[in-house]
Parts: sequence; C-alpha cells; structure tokens
Amino acid sequence: MNKFTSSLVGYEMLIRKYGDKKWHLPQNFDAIPVDEQISLLKKTAHRIGLKVGSISFNLNRRQFIDPHMAEALIDVQREIFPVKLIIEVTEEESDQLVSEDKFLTSTKHYAENGVQISLDDVGSGHNTYENVKSLLPYADEIKFAMQNFRNDNKEFKIVEQLQFWKEIANRYHIRLVVEGTETAEEDQLLDDLNLPYRQGYFYGKPHLVKLE
Repeated sequence: MNKFTSSLVGYEMLIRKYGDKKWHLPQNFDAIPVDEQISLLKKTAHRIGLKVGSISFNLNRRQFIDPHMAEALIDVQREIFPVKLIIEVTEEESDQLVSEDKFLTSTKHYAENGVQISLDDVGSGHNTYENVKSLLPYADEIKFAMQNFRNDNKEFKIVEQLQFWKEIANRYHIRLVVEGTETAEEDQLLDDLNLPYRQGYFYGKPHLVKLE
C-alpha cells in the first residue's frame, strides 16, 4: 500500500498447497509445474487485477533464468495489461549457482518486454549492495524486509539500513517497499522516514483468493 495516499497499489501472490485439511508452504516450488503456476497467475490476475495497478509473483533465480518461465510470464504481461506484472526475485541457497551474466541477461529480457523487476530482501543475506548493484539499473523496485532484521536480533540496524536503501532507491529512481510492518511503532517510524510504500500484517494479512 501507499500509506501517504491511503491506497492499495498492488498484490503479492503467495502460492500455497492444500493438504491435511489446511494450506501450507510448498516444500519445493520447483516441483510445481511452470504451466500450473502460470495458469494460477492468469486466473488470479483476471480476478483481482482490476482492483490494483500491479501484481507481484515470486521466482527464485533458477526459475528466473528459465526460458520457458520467461516467455510464459511475458505472455501473462501482454494478457493482463495495463496491470503491471512484477517479478520478485527471491534468494535461495542453490541460487548462488546461477551466474551473474545469465541473471543479468534475463533481467534485461524481462525489462525489454514490459515486465517489472523487484529485488527482494535487499540488505539481508546474499542481497547486499555489492551483490545487487549491477542489477539496480534494470530494477523497478527493491524490497526491504524488517522481519529479517528482527529474526536476526539486529533491530538496531533497521533505521540506518532504511536510510541507506532509500538513498539507493532515489539514486536509481526506483520504488522502495518496506515489508514486515507489524506494529503502530513501525508504521510511525516509516512515516518519520518518509517512506510511503509498505507491506505487512499491520495493514492486512494474506487471504485466499477463490478462483472458482
């Protein structure tokens, strides 16, 4: 959401698997066929896309460089236009096997075909500034996860890191979205830092989209 305009600007789609009478996080996203993921993406986009300006879809780096996935997602963008499709590039251990050249080539390909790129969890794990700076000229958005710092008992670094990534976002003219906003105090902190784009349980929890 954009807090300063009190508007919902996009949805992030989180794929879940049903089993044992409940929805849960899939153990292996790669085990879900590309065509099935794309079908769900299209159905969801057509159902909720008119309510917002963008829909985000998560891929790890191996999925991101898959030519079949790329062409399928570019086709989705053409189909749901003018709603913007944003690919959130997540970080996994095995992703380190993906070369930077291949990743950069795929990034340019998506960008040239109207698909926006979001770099997830900047400042955390492998996504340090040094590791993502070559991608920033092709990114439309960066996401900063406050919960990662809380989980690592590094809350004291949040303000400093937010100020740093705000400067980076301004330099490259891209959006900075802050994830993990859970309390009124954190909401006020982002107000004080003049950061409009936010996501987190403080504003609303994920809910099931019924497609049929």
